[in-house]
Amino acid sequence: MGQAEEYRRLSFWHDTAPGPLEPAAPLAGDTDADVAIVGAGLTGMWTAYYLTRADPGIRIAICEREIAGFGASGRNGGWCSALFPASLSKLDRMAGRESAVAMYRAMQQTVDEVGKVAAEEGIDCHWAKGGTVQFARSPVQLERAREEVHEARLYGFTEADMRLLSATEARDLGDASNLFGGVYTPHCAAIHPARLSRGLARVLRSRGVQIYEKTAVTRIEPGRLVTAAGTVRASHVIRATEGYTPQLPGSERAVVPVYSLVIATAPLPDEVLDQVGLATRPTFNDLRHMIIYGQRTADGRLVFGGRGAPYHFGSAVRPTFDRVPAVFSALRKALIELFPALADISITHTWGGPIGIARDWCASVGLDRRTGIGWAGGYVGDGLSTTNLAGRTLAALITGTDDDLVRLPWVGHRSPPWEPEPLRWLGINAGLRAMTWADHAESRNGRPSRAAAAFGRFTGA
Repeated sequence: MGQAEEYRRLSFWHDTAPGPLEPAAPLAGDTDADVAIVGAGLTGMWTAYYLTRADPGIRIAICEREIAGFGASGRNGGWCSALFPASLSKLDRMAGRESAVAMYRAMQQTVDEVGKVAAEEGIDCHWAKGGTVQFARSPVQLERAREEVHEARLYGFTEADMRLLSATEARDLGDASNLFGGVYTPHCAAIHPARLSRGLARVLRSRGVQIYEKTAVTRIEPGRLVTAAGTVRASHVIRATEGYTPQLPGSERAVVPVYSLVIATAPLPDEVLDQVGLATRPTFNDLRHMIIYGQRTADGRLVFGGRGAPYHFGSAVRPTFDRVPAVFSALRKALIELFPALADISITHTWGGPIGIARDWCASVGLDRRTGIGWAGGYVGDGLSTTNLAGRTLAALITGTDDDLVRLPWVGHRSPPWEPEPLRWLGINAGLRAMTWADHAESRNGRPSRAAAAFGRFTGA
């Protein structure tokens, strides 16, 4: 099997991305640039994109171990959302009410920015801004829905941003089982992520950005990034490696890679689509503790994913971890439970990959002006839009632009390091089990789980 075919097997998204997936030429010797970026995911590529808009003559080199869009940027659930991993109340405690609201407003605007750029640059990423519906499928979940809307109101967000749904209103969006109500926000678009990431790489190359694929970075230092093939010298060096960050010397405890797994159905017959709904392509989940996420694709499939795969000792990342049959089976069962009309539908694709989680569950972006080293990450799976905001922010920091973006509370935030092993292996996997146990307990006794509340304290929610 050739390399391009191997990459197509990464996910449904890669399998259906247009154009070749053959790696571009790797780095061949030392070179100079104004900005050197580690990782051709969306963080690195959005940073390069906005730098070229600010200065068309800027020299940018991106070094990527595989191909552009290889990681989470190309194989996530396809939610371009306004979600941010730290809650409004947490950001309020960190930086104050005004900053918390500004962060969430910036995320909302970022959703539209991604769609605007995709349209301007001719990137057909199957953009559909249908919002997000969170189904409440038990009285306990409905109470969580009320609490979520209540918090939004406390910070000045109105029904135009988030509203509580009755069971009938939720069913009008998607005919899920056991509906008690839900929450709807318009601030999300369903997209094809590999089309976005591969399309953005094409745009960057047309602007003169050098993307060196099959070029693994072994070390980041002030003024340079080092690979086996050569060194890239630059005044600014950006770490944009998300779930792969622990593999870089000195960053072993910056984030942990936790696996998220996904399945895709075959294209659904019209009669099944009529039963499922989701006609305007809202992304969807429900208000259980163990995270799930789904979307209806442009070709009439359902793509559905969630957590549940274990964290691997030592922050290990390996291709074999992308596929866990027991988790895929559980996802299929959960999807059919959510939409019983899918009972006889086949699954055509299964895949997964690591996402990056900071110890305090707060994404961050920043630039150390003393060393010239910048970073962004810790998106906790909410990166399709957050990467764009990070790219715009890094571009402003690098160029010294006085922009409101550089005053958002995540800029310069330093999360504490994760505990050494075996403590983080024990803690993270205990947390995953606690979330599963909490959902089972709530379905049995109908009361909010104390275990889930305890895990929330562990994450600093």
